[in-house]
Amino acid sequence: MTSLRAAIFAALTICCTGTLAAAQDVTLTSRDGDVEISGNLQGFDGEFYRVETIYGELTIDGSGVLCEGPGCPNLNAYVAEVTISGAPTIGRVLMPALIEAFALRQGLELSRETGSGLGATFTLSDPDGGQARGRFHLRLTNTDEGFADLLAGEAEIVMSLREVTRDEAIRGREAGLGDLRDARRSRVLALDALVPLVSAGNPVTTITTPQLAKVLSGDIADWVALGGADAPIAVHLHAADTGLGQTTERQMLTDGADGFAPDATRHADGEALAQAVSQDPFALGIGSRSEKGLTFELALTGDCGFGIQATRRAVKTEDYPLTAPMFLYLPAHRLPKLVREFLVFTREPAAQLVIRRAGFVDQLPEEIEIDAQGDRFANAVLRAGGDVTLADLQRMVQVLRPLKRLTTTFRFEPGSIRLDPQSRSNVDSLARALESGFYDGRQLVFVGFSDGEGPASGNRAIALGRADAVRNAVVKAAETAQLNRLKLETEAFGEAMPMACDDSEWGRRANRRVEIWMR
Repeated sequence: MTSLRAAIFAALTICCTGTLAAAQDVTLTSRDGDVEISGNLQGFDGEFYRVETIYGELTIDGSGVLCEGPGCPNLNAYVAEVTISGAPTIGRVLMPALIEAFALRQGLELSRETGSGLGATFTLSDPDGGQARGRFHLRLTNTDEGFADLLAGEAEIVMSLREVTRDEAIRGREAGLGDLRDARRSRVLALDALVPLVSAGNPVTTITTPQLAKVLSGDIADWVALGGADAPIAVHLHAADTGLGQTTERQMLTDGADGFAPDATRHADGEALAQAVSQDPFALGIGSRSEKGLTFELALTGDCGFGIQATRRAVKTEDYPLTAPMFLYLPAHRLPKLVREFLVFTREPAAQLVIRRAGFVDQLPEEIEIDAQGDRFANAVLRAGGDVTLADLQRMVQVLRPLKRLTTTFRFEPGSIRLDPQSRSNVDSLARALESGFYDGRQLVFVGFSDGEGPASGNRAIALGRADAVRNAVVKAAETAQLNRLKLETEAFGEAMPMACDDSEWGRRANRRVEIWMR
């Protein structure tokens, strides 16, 4: 009875008003019969009941109560159910691969049933055809539809290729889902990237970011301007109602661009876009790294820097400027235990290997020797002069030579001191690693860099301030870490090692970063 009363009082502080169409009447009675709660069953996760009552929504430990009524679940044959809706880029290959790996880890058998529409149901059962333990229902629609399903109570998890919008967050809070903009309501599952694609027969191999922006806006309409044939450029983009289409708009429409070329061809998915580009020698498309098909990826370059492509390490470090994180969004109520265990599994090293094998970029930190970064240091030497002196470069090399760079990097949203989504995920990942003791006995240096706008002394101060801010964010997130077991330091070199040209917002954003170097 005590546990039931405690659960009731705790639940009263977090009550909300949303109800489900499928809710049914139940009565929960404490095992000594002294306390009785009646209402509509909102959900049961195998451990806790969620019941809408006259007091609001209560979450009650199932071990301390008896359930009566038509909505009561069968405790002996409970099956964890979850519907995951959203982007096919995530749900077509990656999510099934992760569910399969999770089933193997749990020692469960997996069966798949393809639905009549776009999607499938994966059933996890005890070995030898025993009791079903969980069903994962995948709906392959698009990011917008995924959030619509969540808001309508038709899905519990959203597969998204963009961040939640302000309108979706407001509606989610009104529906009792919590604040979807809260860091606890989302996680970066894997990484992808937007890449400029051409057919294999196109002679053009590189493009600058300002040129790419002008092509997409229609200001550059002929391949001659890019060093190609005298022929019009056929632009291909993802549909505006898809997550990648909206990410493309957010990433590409910078430096005052009003919109995309009106005659651009739109595609509902990446496979269709890649196929169309591969068959047209005069096409240029913005697709995803994971769905390039038979196309060729143009390197992003500039007069002031080296060319860079969306390699695994370049995407993981965000040195490639057009990264595209892949999100899972979750409501603010408890999911079934098996589903929670699956979500924990997606962050483990075994799952990161599955992500990589599925063609996406994982988030497992890697250490990069300074000898493997010769192109970055060569570019720094070429850009030296004026505000960046030989002495500045020598000091940078002297400090960094004994260290290795972690692929964990932090960048900021345009015109803001707020970390971008991938970097916020990196804060959480690094904090969890510190709490686990993974870096005990080591030295971690948060190294700040800046763009080249303004005086060098001011840029160094700004870069050091960013390094301090990131370090403080990680320390704050690592609540249980024993920080006396390692060294956390900050350093800054301002504009001394640019990753891109400062002649565009893309380039300046790529240069404003905090790297992690360690010994």
